[in-house]
Amino acid sequence: MALGGDGTVNEVVNGLAPGGATGPELAILPFGTGRDTIRTYGIPKQPQRALELLRGGRTRTIDLGRATFRTASGEGTRWYINIGSCGLTGAVAERAERTSKRLGGTPSFLFATVATFAAWRNVRFRVQVDDEPPLELVANNVICANGRAFGGGIRICPQAEPDDGFLDVLVWGDVGKLDLALNLPRLYRGTHLGHRKVTVLRARRVHVEPERALPLELDGELPGTTPATFEIAPQALRLRVPA
Repeated sequence: MALGGDGTVNEVVNGLAPGGATGPELAILPFGTGRDTIRTYGIPKQPQRALELLRGGRTRTIDLGRATFRTASGEGTRWYINIGSCGLTGAVAERAERTSKRLGGTPSFLFATVATFAAWRNVRFRVQVDDEPPLELVANNVICANGRAFGGGIRICPQAEPDDGFLDVLVWGDVGKLDLALNLPRLYRGTHLGHRKVTVLRARRVHVEPERALPLELDGELPGTTPATFEIAPQALRLRVPA
C-alpha cells in the first residue's frame, strides 16, 4: 500500500515495476496534495473509503510509462504511473514544490500556474512520435499520459486509458498567454481537445527535444531535464481499484 500523494505513489511504483500480471498488487491510500493518480481509476479521496477497497475492490492490470532523461550526472530512467510532461507544466511543478500547500492541491497548483505563466516563453520543440516524421514547432507543452489528470485536477488527457498499450500524447502549440488563460476552465473540464493549437496523438514511444533544457515532470516529481524519451510498458502493474 502507498500511503501518501502522487510522489509517494511514484516512489512505490518504481520499487514494484515492472511486476506485470504476477507481481505484487498496489493499493493507494491517498493523502498528499495533488492526488491526481487516483482520479483515472475512481479511487476515493477519503482514506477510509479507499481502505475498504482492500476487501471490496478488484484488480486491474495497467500499463506504466517509462522516461529516460538527462540528470546532473548523466542519464536517468524512471517509471511513472500517471503523466510525464515537459514545458510549462514542468516549470509549474518546479514552482509548486516551493509553494505552501496548506490550502490543498488545486489552489496550490493554480497559484503555481499563474505565477509561472506570467514569465513563461514558449519553446521550439522537436517531437518524434514512433516512426512518424518528427514534429518541429514552437510549443507550450508536450504531455505523454498514461492517466487522465494532473496539476490538482486538470483533465489534460480525458480520453486516456491506462491499459490500452499506448501513451496519449498532447502537444499544446504556440498558444498565447491570454488564450491559455481563457481556456483554463476548459482544461479543468477536459473540453480543450478541440482547440486549434492542440494536437492529440497515441504512441508507444515519444522523443522530445526542445531547443533548451526544460524541467521534466513525472507524476508531479522533477527527476531531471530534457531531452527525454517516453515509452509505454504494457500490463506492467497490478492496481487495486473500485469494483
